[in-house]
Amino acid sequence: MKRVAARLLDGLANVVFPPACVHCRGLVARDDDRAGFQHLCVACAAQIDFVRPPHCTTCGHPFYGEVEGERMCPHCEGLGPAFREGRTAVLFKGPARSLVIELKYHRGLHVVADLAEILRRAPHVLELARGAVLVPVPLHARKERERGYNQAVLLADTLAAQAGGGARVERLLRRAQDTASQTAFDRRTRMANLKNAFALARGATLIPGQHYILVDDVFTTGSTLNNCARTLRRAGALNLDVVTLGHG
Repeated sequence: MKRVAARLLDGLANVVFPPACVHCRGLVARDDDRAGFQHLCVACAAQIDFVRPPHCTTCGHPFYGEVEGERMCPHCEGLGPAFREGRTAVLFKGPARSLVIELKYHRGLHVVADLAEILRRAPHVLELARGAVLVPVPLHARKERERGYNQAVLLADTLAAQAGGGARVERLLRRAQDTASQTAFDRRTRMANLKNAFALARGATLIPGQHYILVDDVFTTGSTLNNCARTLRRAGALNLDVVTLGHG
């Protein structure tokens, strides 16, 4: 009965206050849910660029055209990954970028449902996550208090729910230093800024044979994820991969 009442209230709210597409700001028609997205119109949802194999095994960025033998990815060249493999669901542009920005900077918790839909359509990501311990990249305590949540934790929870197969989330890392935003920096500067920025969470223990996956919203230069990976490897995580929602 409660579920029926909730659906009726949601339906009434959509009639009185039709949802706006987070990308184009146009109205999302009530029948647009056939696309599976609640906060993107059909036209914008169709613009999401899903990653499909073949893709770089380090950062997850797709390779285009014919691929024969090993191929160097320009996005992660020189990274020296401390993790085994990286996979991503979409390219971080257009509507996918708008969804992440809405969540990170506008308290848009409502778009988590659409992020779940993106992950549901990324079977290569779900496959990797099944049975793994998902470790969200941490925010500094000050920043998490200000934002009210860590988007990487929400994403990890969503990934665990979509993947199933025993996937679970454990917050094994903490951000020991309150570093500046890395958005405008190149890889070398990011690596310098992030030195010693992460530490094992208090009381956390790792099992060498367990499969761990670092989870973050976007793979840009890989510096943040790589620093987290080094921290986990030093603590005994030998079977370690990376998953991001987007690659940008």
